[in-house]
Amino acid sequence: MTTVTENLNRIRERIGDCAVRYGRVADQIRLVAVSKTKPAALVREAWDAGQRDFGENRLQDALAKLEVLTDLDACWHFIGPLQSNKTRQVAERFAWVHSVDRLKIAHRLSAQRPADLPALNVCVQVNISGEQSKSGVTPAELPALAREVATLARLRLRGLMAVPAPCADLAAQRVPFARLRALFESLNADGLGLDTLSMGMTDDLEAAIAEGATIVRVGTAIFGARPPPP
Repeated sequence: MTTVTENLNRIRERIGDCAVRYGRVADQIRLVAVSKTKPAALVREAWDAGQRDFGENRLQDALAKLEVLTDLDACWHFIGPLQSNKTRQVAERFAWVHSVDRLKIAHRLSAQRPADLPALNVCVQVNISGEQSKSGVTPAELPALAREVATLARLRLRGLMAVPAPCADLAAQRVPFARLRALFESLNADGLGLDTLSMGMTDDLEAAIAEGATIVRVGTAIFGARPPPP
């Protein structure tokens, strides 16, 4: 059985090889280890292997893990859908939120971010494939929401996030990522100064890196497959 450390080394090699292939700099691609549903012991093993960024999408599971791992100075990323009644704990305990898709959520995160912490890094989630089952704003709704989020005092709008529909073919995988990059570039042309494209997971990180990803979110290839939902 492979270990989390071995898996991390393989993912780092994949990122490095892909960066070379597409003229990127590997150090400019941030790896978020998605530890959702996995026990705190595996997070600690990843930490011991040098991993510092961790992603969670279920708040209650994440908070239980954070209580066990208080000795780790990890950077925690909230990457799942966020309900209004859960914004306070996310604002207080996380450094990043990748899944802002409504102005109400953004306002609550800004108002509830503690004054003694740095501004909360946020990405606007875009439903780039138009799937009814996915969260995120439409590309048409994005500019107005991004401009509003950028004005909020306790948030720092960093960029965009997407979870495209699964596809096995590399060329096809690149299409939605290229679309997200075009939206990112358009917002920057309007002066928003974004620096983050959070896109790419275990099965499509090469396509994401080819299209400019600055954060890839990898779970299965690091921590192993997750059990199917009940």
